[in-house]
Amino acid sequence: MTKILLLSDTHSYIDNAILKYVKQADEVWHAGDIGDLKVTDAIKKLKPLRAVFGNIDHAKARTEFPEHNRFMCEGVDVWITHIGGYPNAYNVRVRDAIKQNPPKLFICGHSHILKVMPDKKLGLLHMNPGAAGKHGFHKTRTMLRFTIDGEKIDNLELIEFSKQNQY
Repeated sequence: MTKILLLSDTHSYIDNAILKYVKQADEVWHAGDIGDLKVTDAIKKLKPLRAVFGNIDHAKARTEFPEHNRFMCEGVDVWITHIGGYPNAYNVRVRDAIKQNPPKLFICGHSHILKVMPDKKLGLLHMNPGAAGKHGFHKTRTMLRFTIDGEKIDNLELIEFSKQNQY
């Protein structure tokens, strides 16, 4: 069993509250808009990291992380990208590829809107962890954590932080 912490849209923000959850995970996945690489450097000091760059990320982040990260975690085919859309409204960047070869778990960020939903047509689970950083219109900072055990995605938990109380 692998314990995953999923976050996105940190926009250069990392704090001890986030790092507390990083320490509890086996792996951390970041769905883009990292901002300053101090965020990913802090995570990598503690746990293995899989990440993608987002639309605000500069050349250094784009050199270190891919736009799309597709991999196997235990028995689950995972695809992480920053701008991906959601079931019935996938972004043009991924629409054809996701229909031709759907993963079991499709993860994106960008919207700052937490969303977990199945795509029954493609037989996949879509996750967007919302935004863990402070930059943006969201009122609550969010992350997700869950487990992967063989082919099973389970124990999904929402982690929320008040945006106003974290300055």
